[in-house]
Amino acid sequence: MLLTITILGILVLIALISFVRLHTFLAFLAVSLGVGLALGQKPLDILESIQKGIGGTLGSITAIIALGAMLGKLVAQSGAAQRIAINLMDLVGTRHARWAFLVTGFIVGLPLFYSVGFLLLAPLVITVAHRYKLPALYIGLPMLASLSVTQGYLPPHPAPLAILKQFNADMGLTLFYGIIVAIPAILISGALFGSTVKRYTNLGNPTFIAPELSDEQMPSATTSFLTVLLPILLIGLSTFLSPFLPTDSRGQQIVAFVGEPVVSMFLSVLVATYTLGTRRGKAIPEVTALFGDAIRDVAMLFLIFGGAGALKQVLTDGGVSQSIAEMMEHSTLHPYVLAWGMAALIRVCTGSSTVSGITTAGFVAPMLAATGVEPNLMVLSIGAGSMMFSHVNDTGFWLFREYFQLSMADTLKTWSVMETLVSVAGLAGVMALSWVIG
Repeated sequence: MLLTITILGILVLIALISFVRLHTFLAFLAVSLGVGLALGQKPLDILESIQKGIGGTLGSITAIIALGAMLGKLVAQSGAAQRIAINLMDLVGTRHARWAFLVTGFIVGLPLFYSVGFLLLAPLVITVAHRYKLPALYIGLPMLASLSVTQGYLPPHPAPLAILKQFNADMGLTLFYGIIVAIPAILISGALFGSTVKRYTNLGNPTFIAPELSDEQMPSATTSFLTVLLPILLIGLSTFLSPFLPTDSRGQQIVAFVGEPVVSMFLSVLVATYTLGTRRGKAIPEVTALFGDAIRDVAMLFLIFGGAGALKQVLTDGGVSQSIAEMMEHSTLHPYVLAWGMAALIRVCTGSSTVSGITTAGFVAPMLAATGVEPNLMVLSIGAGSMMFSHVNDTGFWLFREYFQLSMADTLKTWSVMETLVSVAGLAGVMALSWVIG
């Protein structure tokens, strides 16, 4: 019954947005209230869930998205994005642009949260698309597949790391197995499926690019690349150094602090203010005005993300995640398939890969000892399931739609299918690897 209510709620949400043309945030609130009542929650409890969902979602991503938008705007307006695009195309050529972004997405995705990687790389994709008249989706989808795979499968990303700790799995071995599984998943969902989206010829949202500058007006390649890559370098350095420092020492705390996405993005914006702003003759008020424009560009996303968070929390508090997990607990499926299926169902219903992964891990943990399955592969199977079919209750869906300027239907046909392939290919990789290692 809970699953039926959830599915009906999601269908109503799609109808309100696509056919009624109701504002997305209002549609989320209406469906959240309706679903909460249908699940038997008290009206005041529903309101509390909505407030908690909005606050929890925005509290974790608002600063990152705002700082990412500021950095992206300054990178675009200063000509740094144009410089990077020119150098990238000179190196690989326009014919191989999608492969260059696929590899870049994987490298960037290893240390960075998905939203940070997206906000750094999507403007570069759109800049290349406009400059060389290439379909933005065709060259960008492989990059997005790489980011999704690293976010879903590989520690130290939040959900895989939490699952790994709960299973007492080995970080290094999980990462090693994860990369083996990730490569074919990226090739299938990004390169292979990405080659089928040529018919989407739009160049992306022009808001995130700047007017073309002359060679003299652009910053140097070194300044451009270092400024854009600084968040990655800070987070990567933190991840590398932390294990070698004494636990809870001041040095470890400082390194961990600098490696937090919000802090690394903040420091990067400050550095960019100098390297791409004041150093190149821009006054601070001029740079600040650009930052204000950047916030206006993404302001509507905050409402959409908040609405998606509200629905996710109502479903979670209404017992949907728990119900799905209990329903599948006594299944006769192979443990990896069972864990993947449980995570996939929770992900589709709640829209959160983190909620999906952690909820599933709690139910799967007792079966690890009984079945004797490899805990490192179980982390990967749950991670793959948690990426299944992203749609209207997932913030990533709306981020993608805004940047690549697609209709609701086309977003489902591209983004949602790509995420489904990431999930299914991940399970196939886990099963194949389990057969090889015994």
